[in-house]
Amino acid sequence: MSTLQLHSAPTSSSSFAPITTSRLLQTSRVSLRNAVRCKAIEAVQLENGRPSASEFVVSGNAIPSYVVAPNARIRDLVHRSDTRLRIFSGTANPALSQEIACYLGLELGKIKIKRFADGEIYVQLQESVRGCDVFLVQPTCPPANENLMELLIMIDACRRASAKNITAVIPYFGYARADRKTQGRESIAAKLVANLITEAGANRVLACDLHSGQSMGYFDIPVDHVYGQPVILDYLASKTICSDDLVVVSPDVGGVARARAFAKKLSDAPLAIVDKRRHGHNVAEVMNLIGDVRGKVAVMVDDMIDTAGTIAKGAALLHQEGAREVYACTTHAVFSPPAIERLSSGLFQEVIITNTIPVAEQNYFPQLTVLSVANLLGETVWRVHDDCSGGIEPYSSLGID
Repeated sequence: MSTLQLHSAPTSSSSFAPITTSRLLQTSRVSLRNAVRCKAIEAVQLENGRPSASEFVVSGNAIPSYVVAPNARIRDLVHRSDTRLRIFSGTANPALSQEIACYLGLELGKIKIKRFADGEIYVQLQESVRGCDVFLVQPTCPPANENLMELLIMIDACRRASAKNITAVIPYFGYARADRKTQGRESIAAKLVANLITEAGANRVLACDLHSGQSMGYFDIPVDHVYGQPVILDYLASKTICSDDLVVVSPDVGGVARARAFAKKLSDAPLAIVDKRRHGHNVAEVMNLIGDVRGKVAVMVDDMIDTAGTIAKGAALLHQEGAREVYACTTHAVFSPPAIERLSSGLFQEVIITNTIPVAEQNYFPQLTVLSVANLLGETVWRVHDDCSGGIEPYSSLGID
């Protein structure tokens, strides 16, 4: 089995000079200084083994060996202000939580999470959070219902422990695709989940690359929406691809706005669109291609890959239309079966994702590249805690108001 390389985005984009613009240079600096370097094959050391164990205790006594150093500027600010900032991790993605804490120069808060024999979840904070600004890092990735319920109980535990502010850091927001009624008698689960998080006691939500912008309006509390796009762009900037050879492809009509914004930051690269007709949930059929990809390097951009049906059929169509190489870029790697078989079938030169969702060891394949969003989220956590705006360059693309 090949080794998966887990990268932080490079701090320099000089090798990508042919397609570098001033806007890209501004974007690439977002939260990526002193980048955290990681190895995906080295697991976070937990007291009770893997996160799937019946009892899970996160302790910040030791920083994992794969993390190099926290951001010095943030660390000095934290120590100078004698902050009451606390970061706790759920069981969904403890490695990302540890990287975020490392960026801030903090230790993860001690929390005990266990599951009883009947499946009920038990949460106990093992340190005081009275009057503290608490950030709970927990994506609601598969198993979505387990992780969502765990997040709700963590929020409730912090509220009953008299935390001053509780921010739910949700790198991947499950149920985001159920954001509207497409047929009669359907539920809008995204609104229901937003209500649950609010009623549990969260004061704020920090999310990354929501499936649709209107999901922010489902919350009755402030939502900070950040994008993984700068991290992916910075990595692409390290590729020696001529700008004249690039074309950005949206795998469906609904993702055109996302792909257009991505293309503008790649020297305003041309745009192509895959027209597909969906016959059912998780089933897609490619019908036509709008745009020219012959002899080009096609970069397909989407917010998530679930079963990979849409993006795989789109890639096959691009090859039929004469594309030289196809890259897949996405923030959230859900990777439901048979995604791995489709992605590793040779259609893609490279599949670029981020670590908002942990990648299981059996899901590694040679073309997979994982980029870390820990610095992006860590910078955002500090700015939320310190009441800073994200609108000051070079942080305007964080999406914080």
